[in-house]
Amino acid sequence: MNPDWQNFLQQQGALLREDIVQHFGNAQGELAAAQSGTILCDLSQFGILKVTGEDASSFLQNMLSSDVREIEQRAQHSSLNSPKGRMLATFLIWRTDGTDYFLQLPRSLCAAIQKRLSMFVLRAKVKITDVSEQQVRIGLSGEGATALLQQHFGSVPQDAMAVGQHDNACVIRVGAQRFQIDTAPQYAPALWQSLSAAARHAGSNCWDWLNIREGIPVILPATQEQFVPQMANLDLIGGVSFKKGCYPGQEIVARMQYLGKLKRRMYLAHVESADMPQAGNELFSTDMEGQASGMVVNATAAPGEGCDLLAVLQISSRETQTVHLQSLQGAALQFLPMPYSLPSA
Repeated sequence: MNPDWQNFLQQQGALLREDIVQHFGNAQGELAAAQSGTILCDLSQFGILKVTGEDASSFLQNMLSSDVREIEQRAQHSSLNSPKGRMLATFLIWRTDGTDYFLQLPRSLCAAIQKRLSMFVLRAKVKITDVSEQQVRIGLSGEGATALLQQHFGSVPQDAMAVGQHDNACVIRVGAQRFQIDTAPQYAPALWQSLSAAARHAGSNCWDWLNIREGIPVILPATQEQFVPQMANLDLIGGVSFKKGCYPGQEIVARMQYLGKLKRRMYLAHVESADMPQAGNELFSTDMEGQASGMVVNATAAPGEGCDLLAVLQISSRETQTVHLQSLQGAALQFLPMPYSLPSA
């Protein structure tokens, strides 16, 4: 985290741990506001890789699961996969004027993914830079978000995943009433104070909770190489193109799509557990005879009590069994409706 920005957030009352805002003094109140109010979050749990150069577009087209050629004034979800089609990272990608692309992913994966992508640059005119410290990412969500941004910037992107460029900031509409604003550290404090007029400060986990409720998977170190993109519904949120050319793992991803052999999907659930579920925790049901029937993708505290999570599960287990956290004696998952339609089995 940029040290000047960190100092500013602490002056606003933020409690930070490992450069991530835990809360501003009332974690449960902030989660309640995320559910029914308008909140303002620092998003330093994410980092940014900047990809530049005249070959940047073709390079990313050959590396990622989405069709990078479709990125103009829109952001998109995408993934970097292993040769076996398993996801190494998920991204939110957008571009600014010119040839610069920005890949947002968990900060904990930035160094490893930068190194892996750089291995494939070879003679291409491409440069991959970690610019996480050079940008501040702010999340704004809730019924008042659109009006608040219009008041500050004069206009906001109208469509989902649309990108608006302003003098000192880039605004991405990541949901119906959810926006991400990227700006330089010198402009961030004034922006934060302006938006604070009608939005409650909230911990970074509130944004993670919103991602979970919207069915957006985020690959973390514990879940690398665990899922083919379709297992985590990346195909349902625009993160996979089945019309583009080759990229790492493309043959596996395409085969699963066209031969209809997908046996696992990602689901939204709530669990009442004394221990916070963690990404990578296994899930169990009696039909699997001692083997895990699924895995937690992302989890965080929910408003009120308990935790909400995204989990990749055997489709048959989800439809016919009670699924438990970490063992058959663990807390039972209570499944919730997904925010988008799942293909029928």
